[in-house]
Amino acid sequence: MFEKYYLLDTNILLEDATNLFLLAQNSRNLIIIPETVIDEIDAKKSGYDEINFQARTFARLLEEAALRDTTIDATLRIVRLDVTHPSGSATVEIVSKTHYHCEDRTISPSILNDRKILEVGVDLQHYLKQSITFLSMDMMARLRAISLGLDAQSLNGTKQKVDEFAFVRKIAIPFSALESLPNALIEQFDIDYRPHYYAYEFSVIDSDQIILCAVENGRIVLLNEIELRDQDVVPLNKEQLFFSYALGSPLRNIIIVEAMAGSGKTLLALSGAIKLVRQKMQQKIIYIRNSIESTDKGEDVGYLPGLEEKFRIYNHPLMDSIEHIILAKQRKNRDKNNPLVVASLSEQELELRKKEMLERYMISTMWVGEMRGRTLSQAVVIIDEAQNMSNKTMQMVLSRIDASSKVIILGSNKQIDNIYVNKHTNALTTLLAASMVAHDEVQLFALRLTKVLRGPITAWAEKIFSKK
Repeated sequence: MFEKYYLLDTNILLEDATNLFLLAQNSRNLIIIPETVIDEIDAKKSGYDEINFQARTFARLLEEAALRDTTIDATLRIVRLDVTHPSGSATVEIVSKTHYHCEDRTISPSILNDRKILEVGVDLQHYLKQSITFLSMDMMARLRAISLGLDAQSLNGTKQKVDEFAFVRKIAIPFSALESLPNALIEQFDIDYRPHYYAYEFSVIDSDQIILCAVENGRIVLLNEIELRDQDVVPLNKEQLFFSYALGSPLRNIIIVEAMAGSGKTLLALSGAIKLVRQKMQQKIIYIRNSIESTDKGEDVGYLPGLEEKFRIYNHPLMDSIEHIILAKQRKNRDKNNPLVVASLSEQELELRKKEMLERYMISTMWVGEMRGRTLSQAVVIIDEAQNMSNKTMQMVLSRIDASSKVIILGSNKQIDNIYVNKHTNALTTLLAASMVAHDEVQLFALRLTKVLRGPITAWAEKIFSKK
């Protein structure tokens, strides 16, 4: 009757409740949801994080569903529903058991629910005499499913190889071409030009000279390195110069940066934002970071005492960047009688200057959960840790930003902490994929920062822990 039979893990629906319809393909495929998944989603309905929103969305879908029939055999109870949505229709079976054999064994409570979900899949596969595919973001759960005789897959979203996105192109040109380079049509120098080549490194043949350029409306714009270095944080390499260009360009209103840890992405974004406010091109700076904590026990924000403390930790990257800018300025204020001496700042003075900077440049932080119903205007909006945002979260955030603002989206697919997304389905990857083509509505700029500047320890950690 159905083309495919999908058994869903909880994380598939908490990543995006409408995955139900993506997988159902207008009821061509049967969607199987164990009662354990229903219980886990029900427990997530309270709160203001993305997963809470998705849990409530799924609950509403079930409330509006039409009951088709109920089947009961010796061990299984199956309730079939017809669920409709603007995205399509889905035939869903909610499956429960009178007794779970896994409860008779000594199994850690942390994995008991996974075992119950898989037990439903195994029994239902035997009952239906149909091959069932288990869908989960959890690799260990998928391996366990395979060992039990179920097919198992992840949700791959765009299914694009994110490491293959290229945004800076390198081309060799003769010395004689230098004069005609400014404002020339890019196709004159690159017949293979594509919309995702946002920047160029032109190397002069038989020379060490490198010309850094960007492409605006199909024409070549030479980067003014002196002007780009005139900010609180000086760009230290070619990648950062390209980033600084995009930050200061009135043409670019959305900048997407995928970067290694320690590449200076947040620091440079803040420095560029401060420059825009100082030049009165924008009025304020808003820093947004998704409230997804590490999944390691003991690091959960639930262990912190109050709401203010819970969300203060998410602003550490911003405050560290502000402190870095203050200290960088301080190092420039040398003793006139002894240029080698730098006046030090006490902790009290440092905190006072942080407060002054926050007020002068109208720097504020915003939690994703408080954005619904808001409109952000005349602001540089820095969205950090985008790899931990689902597509729905990013859609909601971006839909709150009006045409007068500039958006900077930062993230790293090597630092995903959200158990409900992966490198194929998170918002950062979706935006990187979108930046591969031209869009009439916005002026994008995408870039990858690969140089680690924080120090040798960070570079070493990135090397050994990021092996394929």
